Amino acid sequence: SKFLNDKWMIKNGFLNDVQEHKPWWWNIKVQKLNLSAPLILLPEVSCQKAIEILQEKGYDQAPVVAESGLILGMVTLSNTLTSVLAGNVEFSDPVTKVIYDQFSKIGLEDSLGKLSCILENDHFAIVVHEQMQFDGNGSSFMKQMVFGVVTAMDLLTFVSRNDKK
Repeated sequence: SKFLNDKWMIKNGFLNDVQEHKPWWWNIKVQKLNLSAPLILLPEVSCQKAIEILQEKGYDQAPVVAESGLILGMVTLSNTLTSVLAGNVEFSDPVTKVIYDQFSKIGLEDSLGKLSCILENDHFAIVVHEQMQFDGNGSSFMKQMVFGVVTAMDLLTFVSRNDKK
């Protein structure tokens, strides 16, 4: 049934959006949001340390990224606190026990319209940038770098500050 859902098809890149009455911001690129660099946690960070870091830095969530660059998921302050208080995890457990591993990625060149479709179902999207890297043998490979985390509030703030009506 998801193949009959145009929003799912657009979100997953199988269909270009053909909405007739698009808002003024629909085709603007994600890179125009001027996102701040994200706080990134490594998988071995403990739940207690993650809570401390997020509170100290004033973040609600942070991507968890392996040293290889693989994006493992997202850790949120509320989910971590809830899991610890419910006794499902210990303060000393790694954040990988409380991450959301179902998340959407969006590129800097993607449109705010595509982002809007993603944010209808998800609380956030991880903004990624593909970068070509070379190893010692001169072999090249593409690596995804986390560029930022975007929420519906970020999109709403951009639209309200730049409203063209």
